Amino acid sequence: MQKALRSLRRYWPLYLMLLPGTVYLIINNYIPMTGIVVAFKQYNARDGLYKSPNIGFKNFEFLFKTKDALLITRNTVLYNLVFIVLGAVLAISVAIILNEICSRRAKQVYQTFILIPFLISMVVVSYLVFAFLSNGSGFINNTILPALGKAPVSWYSEPKYWPFILILVNAWKTVGYNCILYYATICGIDHSLYEAAVMDGASRWQRIIYITLPCLKSTIIILTLMNLGNIFRSDFGLFYQVPMNSGSLLEVTNTIDTFVYRGLMQTNNIGMSSAAGVYQSIVGFILVFAANMVVRRIDSESSLF
Repeated sequence: MQKALRSLRRYWPLYLMLLPGTVYLIINNYIPMTGIVVAFKQYNARDGLYKSPNIGFKNFEFLFKTKDALLITRNTVLYNLVFIVLGAVLAISVAIILNEICSRRAKQVYQTFILIPFLISMVVVSYLVFAFLSNGSGFINNTILPALGKAPVSWYSEPKYWPFILILVNAWKTVGYNCILYYATICGIDHSLYEAAVMDGASRWQRIIYITLPCLKSTIIILTLMNLGNIFRSDFGLFYQVPMNSGSLLEVTNTIDTFVYRGLMQTNNIGMSSAAGVYQSIVGFILVFAANMVVRRIDSESSLF
């Protein structure tokens, strides 16, 4: 107790700085967790949150007994795996290229011009995609395809194109932000390491392989572990708004989140929606915990906990 009091007196300015974030975390993340009981109830507004009848695990049956359970699980997991791997590769590549070709002053300019368009696109991405792919007025159908002598394509009724479209759009949304994270790590690498490598005759490629990438290892592992926690979740805007909720594309765009949303809009079953959220959170926690255990066995310094 006395040790804790001494620590409090010594570090009270740091604890004071920590307080707003802690209060926000408790209010936004922990207090709402009491609503987890909705997943096990037949919720109705008349009886309220805690007096609604208990129905056990019946809300969870909606996800597992439907004929689309395998499809939405497959789409959610496979898309996220591609997003994690491809996103990391592209972000690291852009960060390394930016670091290699730019002077220190130019890096700040490039950093701004790279980040701002990506942040803007995160807000208006569905409109940008529609501007390119619209059947009647889209840029591709009206400009690119006629120039190549090809007929227009009905993009919103052709499922075969959409896995590539969704992967491309997700990369456009996320690479800019993620490359700044990797770029910040690269900027923190001791420059004397590169100078020593140059003195030893190392080429630019060798400096990237033996200095830059090893120094990025911890950042790559942390971001990957965090992304694994969301592997059973999907970007709702990407899979619902970008394809314009087209029924003919459900085979390749329907994920757990969009499936639950459609079910909620049709049945107004709040308990079912809550059960899906609990399921996704538990699976995500297990995946992060298991992946962290593997990382800790291989390299304990790179693990999250």
